[in-house]
Amino acid sequence: MASLTKKRINGRIYWYLRETAWVDGKSKVVKTVYLGSAEQIAAALGKGTTSMQVVPGAPVFEFGAVAALYDLSERLGLVDLIDRHVPKRGSGPSVGTLLVLAAINRAVAASSKAGIARWFERTSLGRWMKLKPNQITSQRFWDNMDRVPEEAMITIERELAEKVVADYDLDVRCLFYDATNFFSFVDTFNTRSTLPQRGKSKEGRGSLRILGLALMVTGDFEIPLFHYLYQGNHNDPTSVRSVVHELIDRYRLLARGAEDLTIVFDKGNNTDDTIQAISAAYHVVGSLVQTHHPDLLDVSRSKFRRLDRDRFPHTVTAYRTTKEVFGRSFTVLVTYNENLFDAQARTIEREIIKRQQQLQAYQYSLEKWQRGKRPGRRPTVGSVEKAVNGILRGQHMKGLFTVTVRAAKAGIPVLRYRFDQTAYKRLQRRRLGKTLLFTDNAHWSDEEIVSAYRGQHHVENAFRQMKDVDYVSFRPTHHWTDQKLKVHAFTCVLALMLCSLLRCEIDRKGIHLSVDRMLETLGTIREVQVVLSSGRGRPRVRPTHSKLEPLAEDIFAALDLGRYLPT
Repeated sequence: MASLTKKRINGRIYWYLRETAWVDGKSKVVKTVYLGSAEQIAAALGKGTTSMQVVPGAPVFEFGAVAALYDLSERLGLVDLIDRHVPKRGSGPSVGTLLVLAAINRAVAASSKAGIARWFERTSLGRWMKLKPNQITSQRFWDNMDRVPEEAMITIERELAEKVVADYDLDVRCLFYDATNFFSFVDTFNTRSTLPQRGKSKEGRGSLRILGLALMVTGDFEIPLFHYLYQGNHNDPTSVRSVVHELIDRYRLLARGAEDLTIVFDKGNNTDDTIQAISAAYHVVGSLVQTHHPDLLDVSRSKFRRLDRDRFPHTVTAYRTTKEVFGRSFTVLVTYNENLFDAQARTIEREIIKRQQQLQAYQYSLEKWQRGKRPGRRPTVGSVEKAVNGILRGQHMKGLFTVTVRAAKAGIPVLRYRFDQTAYKRLQRRRLGKTLLFTDNAHWSDEEIVSAYRGQHHVENAFRQMKDVDYVSFRPTHHWTDQKLKVHAFTCVLALMLCSLLRCEIDRKGIHLSVDRMLETLGTIREVQVVLSSGRGRPRVRPTHSKLEPLAEDIFAALDLGRYLPT
């Protein structure tokens, strides 16, 4: 807190700005700034009229983003909701207060629990949350996180999802589900945690233990309504089996007021039992593995229909039929997209060139062996075949090259290869540019089915946001037990929900921004201390915001953040 104080030196009065803060449970002066005599202050500010001047050397606090997120959490009653299911023990801040603080921190400046106190002191949150530094130590956070059981997190998320759908009138007729993983730095020999496991890292960090995270989000502003943290070595079908019952329970909450709900997911989640279980509650839109349905790939392009040009300006055609998949009859759509064809063809041609170069280089090295100009361990037919399989690893590659390996003189293998142009043309004709979709929404048009499946980018965007290093970042985790990792994931999803809802609010007021751009702009709004003086009497100090750029000014007004600056 800032205040003015006077000192009498040699019979004259001089003014100082004092900044106080809580230190070890006591209010102490942490900074003193000399302002000058009353005459000097009046001269600087202008005599006779009320003027203001930024106090030199006074602290500047982060204001815009933290004020907007705190205000939203208050309007949602988030602290009370959490405290209702996880009551606090003893004195000090409640569990809800600490988890909301952790969520705001994750949204704007992800730090360890040990670093939250330092970050907190640089923000304006202290005026509203009434927390002392010794109440937000890492140990306080860990103690309160231990009090949050998984059942409470599920219940809180259910109630919060139901509330935001109703309060924000979100369109839940089409929801989007997917899963991804995040690498962690949990030690290899840490046996207390079973969730981080080694598996196929989607970020290319296979040497690290990874965590799996499933999300279900709305098409409106990618607001998460469900999450599940699971072992990193589980594949997508295994993870969806684990959550299918909770997804069905979540349906009963979200379906109130909606005629029906459709859940959209990709082919990585396809299994007979999960599709049958989920489709008993939701309608579904998904995709099929091409190689499992060769009859659909062989349908003549002449039977495809051009989809609506206004909704799909780039050429998209579709063939519609009915087929039994996953133990029941579904409407199946075979789509062909020229843009997708071009992108896939360019990617494959790049990979073909790369494989040709690698095979050529390997063939040359074998020829050097045959001429006796290569030292080291002699290659065998088996080792050459293994190396060739490694070179041709990748989708479609083995089917596009004809390779022979045979033993020659002195036992040195001879490698011969040929690119199969006929196989490539067959691949282009049958598979490239095509997607096989299925749904039980038989009354939907082809355009509606394709649009729903393309909406999967909403959940992909949510994951991309959580992998951002600046805002709403899931990493780093800084936790080493399963229970704390689950609470960490819960606070990260809370952060994503708060930011997505905030984006929804400003979008509905005509300000269309991404989450990153919104938080970046809000971050430019700082709280500064100014001296007010009319040239007579004692000057006053009050906080105000820094100079606003036009976009920040629009957001400041749209969210009415001036309410959080005392007059």
